[in-house]
Amino acid sequence: MLSRVANSMYWMGRYIERAENYARFIDVIKTLALELPPTLKEQWQPLVAMTGDSALYEAKYKSYTKTNVLKFLTVDGDNPNSVFSCISNARENARTIRDTITIEVWYQINELYLSVQNKQKKNVWTDHVLNEFLKEIINGSHLYTGIIHTTFSHEEAWNFSMLGRMLERADKIVRMVDMKYYYLLPKIELVGTPLDLLQWTSILKAASAYEMFRKNYPRLSADRILEFLLLNRNFPRSVKYCLSRAEESMNSITGSVHGQYSCKPEKEIGRLSAELSFVEPEEILKTGLHEYLIGLESSLNDIGLAITEKFFF
Repeated sequence: MLSRVANSMYWMGRYIERAENYARFIDVIKTLALELPPTLKEQWQPLVAMTGDSALYEAKYKSYTKTNVLKFLTVDGDNPNSVFSCISNARENARTIRDTITIEVWYQINELYLSVQNKQKKNVWTDHVLNEFLKEIINGSHLYTGIIHTTFSHEEAWNFSMLGRMLERADKIVRMVDMKYYYLLPKIELVGTPLDLLQWTSILKAASAYEMFRKNYPRLSADRILEFLLLNRNFPRSVKYCLSRAEESMNSITGSVHGQYSCKPEKEIGRLSAELSFVEPEEILKTGLHEYLIGLESSLNDIGLAITEKFFF
């Protein structure tokens, strides 16, 4: 298999997943802003900080207003990680391997791109238009996932796409949890208060995890939410689940048996997945949640770099 094709499949999966996750974050933060007590100011800066693009934002915009942040994260073509840029990059990757992907996959990505492009041209962002836009991105990503799963042979190319999607999803879940802990709660004395639980609930909803969480746990608490989003083996948006699926795809690509490794990225994915199998939420909180999450982000970034060096150059 050509490294060019593997690279395009990998990044196509990552970009579609990234666009969906940003749409989820924006939707939930927008809703949370309506539920905050009138004495608390809306916080839009954490949304940009979570993406890692604060320097780029501050070079272009003077303040973190709702309008500026939403434009920057949704349709700003100068932001390489905006929803519009992600969908555009996914489409370009799909175009370069048009002879490899199925016509159904191409139609879905192209349709999603044209929809986003039309929204970008409107330049009028009412709440109705924004809600419609976010819904189209999330539903379009779900359609893409179903179509590529059911119309594409589950061989090397498909596994590279799955690998990209799972690593991207794990990274965004980690960033989302860190945003809640490190940015959203304004004062330490508010930990454990109704506001704290309201924000934790918003994080669960951003991951479409609220209903499944309540089926597994009788009450909301920070340690149980961390356990569900980071360590659960069965929920498809937990970090542990994503790494397990990424490890399966990597094993399929290399031909290795589970538990063995033949290259650095395979070793690093297996190591991180194993660590998450044994750590307890109490241990994470004791050592420092923010510090632990920063370490997870760094490990996921290292895995991405190792994959690039091994397979794409």
